[in-house]
Amino acid sequence: MDGVTNTVCRVLEHLRAEGHEALVVAPSPGPRAVAHAPRVYAGAPVLWAPSAPLPGYPQFRFATPWPSLTPTLRAFAPDVVHLAAPAGLGAQAAYAAHRLEVPSVAVYQTDLAGFARRYGLAALDRSIWRWLATVHRLAARTLAPSWDAVDALLGAGVHRVARWRRGVDLDRFNPAHRDDGLRARLAPGGEVLVGYVGRLAREKGVELLDAVADVPGTRLVVVGDGPERARLERMIPGAAFLGFQAGQGLSAAVASLDVFVHTGRYETFCQAAQEAKASGVPVVGPAAGGLLDVVEHGRTGLHFRPGDPVALRAEIVRLVEDGPGRAAMGELARASVADCGWRAIGDELLGHYRDVLGGNLRAHAGADAGADAWR
Repeated sequence: MDGVTNTVCRVLEHLRAEGHEALVVAPSPGPRAVAHAPRVYAGAPVLWAPSAPLPGYPQFRFATPWPSLTPTLRAFAPDVVHLAAPAGLGAQAAYAAHRLEVPSVAVYQTDLAGFARRYGLAALDRSIWRWLATVHRLAARTLAPSWDAVDALLGAGVHRVARWRRGVDLDRFNPAHRDDGLRARLAPGGEVLVGYVGRLAREKGVELLDAVADVPGTRLVVVGDGPERARLERMIPGAAFLGFQAGQGLSAAVASLDVFVHTGRYETFCQAAQEAKASGVPVVGPAAGGLLDVVEHGRTGLHFRPGDPVALRAEIVRLVEDGPGRAAMGELARASVADCGWRAIGDELLGHYRDVLGGNLRAHAGADAGADAWR
């Protein structure tokens, strides 16, 4: 589960609610996940394209070429092809849709060039951007979740780009889920709980958490799993590692924090930070990428210089030592996402679909995307 998958699930739920029919094509799950991976979600059949494990991160699968994709799309006869991740399988779908003369909407959600730099492959930066620009230019419209991402796409020569924010489940992520029992177990001495929620992977810069593990009067909480978990547990033995959480467990874990911290500088949005805000928790994140949009410095949280452990620690200390200010930021954080429910975001997406179809999307949908979404 990641931000891309979460968004796809919410979109499918909205399409079903509005009476639209969908078909999902996704990389097949790994052998250990096949038994419980859904073949239908929100009424939409899920087809599995061939896939392989990502080297060094076998839980993450990427699609390999699938000759049946074009015939599959031709048989389904979609009005629009939604490209949730236009790189591997998404790129293949972009070319297939172009050949079939079906308009596609590409959603830019992953900073692949940034990830490559993080894994020591900076030399691939230009090649990756040339490839992404080629794929996105096949789409009738590209949607990006933040202004930083919009600007990056425009700078790479991608046109027809609009900003499409991410939604958040305001019931699931809510201050009401704060769990006093959980807090008592994690902070028996009344410590301020500083928490990270997300995948524990190298591109997230999670080693920066070590800089805040020993801030006086705090307890570091880490929610999530991934290839970096074992190394982090050795590095920060005093932190509470809760592992992967979902459902009520995730809701309670996020709402029970006092400060949410995110360390990754390559986020095109950062869904976890928005979920923290919806839970009434102020966010400390790098002044980079999507977190420039998600965090309003001094109101809903604080920014720190990307990659700088000293700067991160200073901002955490600032919030830890200012209880009233921290509480005020938490209230502003919750208020700032009041209009970000997934229904509104889904209606905005349907507006983009209608636009690329010339206003002829079948069935009733909500208001068109606002003009301020464009840059």
